[in-house]
Amino acid sequence: MADPTEQLAVADAVAAASAGSYARIVATLIRVTGDWTLAEDCAQEASALALTRWPVEGVPANPGGWLMTVARNRAIDVLRRSSVERRKLRELAVLALTGSESAPQPGEGEIVDDRLRLVFTCCHPALALEARVALTLRTVCGVSTADIARAFLVTESTMARRLTRARARIAAAGIPYRVPTGPTLAERLPGVLAVLYLLFTRGYDADGEPAFADEAIRLARLLDRLMPGQPEVAALLALFLLQHSRRDARRDRDGNLLTLDRQDRARWDHAAIAEGVGILARVPADGPYALQARIAACHATAASAGATDWAAIAGAYDRLVRWQPSPVVELNRAVAHGYAHGPAAGLALLAAARAGGALDGYPLAVAAEAELTARLGDRERAAALFRRAADAHGGAERRALLERADQLS
Repeated sequence: MADPTEQLAVADAVAAASAGSYARIVATLIRVTGDWTLAEDCAQEASALALTRWPVEGVPANPGGWLMTVARNRAIDVLRRSSVERRKLRELAVLALTGSESAPQPGEGEIVDDRLRLVFTCCHPALALEARVALTLRTVCGVSTADIARAFLVTESTMARRLTRARARIAAAGIPYRVPTGPTLAERLPGVLAVLYLLFTRGYDADGEPAFADEAIRLARLLDRLMPGQPEVAALLALFLLQHSRRDARRDRDGNLLTLDRQDRARWDHAAIAEGVGILARVPADGPYALQARIAACHATAASAGATDWAAIAGAYDRLVRWQPSPVVELNRAVAHGYAHGPAAGLALLAAARAGGALDGYPLAVAAEAELTARLGDRERAAALFRRAADAHGGAERRALLERADQLS
């Protein structure tokens, strides 16, 4: 019997190789075979075989290449048995001879990395936003259907059907397996970034799946590496790193949420903060994600909560609201102005944002009003507002809001 420590080391090696190679393997096999299910099955079978073979044979010098070879050979076997057209078998044979994921030569200005093709296909606007997120998690990130179902609060069989329908939609709509070029790329890229942003948010939320935030960061790194001329891609990666740097400090020992001013800054990931700030330095201009990243950087680089440059944050929100004139941005702008210029200024902006009715009953707007009201000195009304906001929440957020109400009472 293998030593338990060695077994654990091999399992870690398989997990690392799979995480680094899964998207490349799936993307390459989809390009060659056109069969999404076959590509995913072959990638998973390669990882499963590694768990049985590597403890005996040792971890190969090129783990990702080993997985690619096994997945490719499995695809060849399946295609041979099903008598599929010879062209696909020939392309897989070429893949075997080259020993790498060969791809067509790029045309002028075309980006041809298979993983990038896969991301843009999964994030196609012809699919519903929730389907794009689920398909990206399953196909690009290799997250199990069961884990995705749990995050979306549905059964595994329901999520499996949704994924099947999404793949069928890609085929029925004739969605091309390629990265758009020229003006179309500029039109489609924001939709891809929006999927990654939602994926990160699902992982970063108080009761979210942390692994989803990790996957969003990994995909943002991939996009930044493959699309170095896109400033908003870099800005999104910086934003993720700066936000995620605080994850370990967001809860106390009992699992209760801690507001930013109560977090132990020594527990923040300062390497991630430095990386995020460095990436942001090469983003030349304002954009929706660049401005959010600059706001996150103001928080992350302040030596203490009292040293936060709220005037800079308020100014960034003033510019962001011109890019994204949404009720949520207006809400955050009101909070920032409340800290920069006093709670009365913040409450005035909040009242203006509510004038259209979009924030009526919105729990975060109620909580923001509660905090600004508390800072204005009306503790009794602030406590009542915090309790009202708590009624619309569950889990850690509800406990945090009720605790704040109790402090004021």
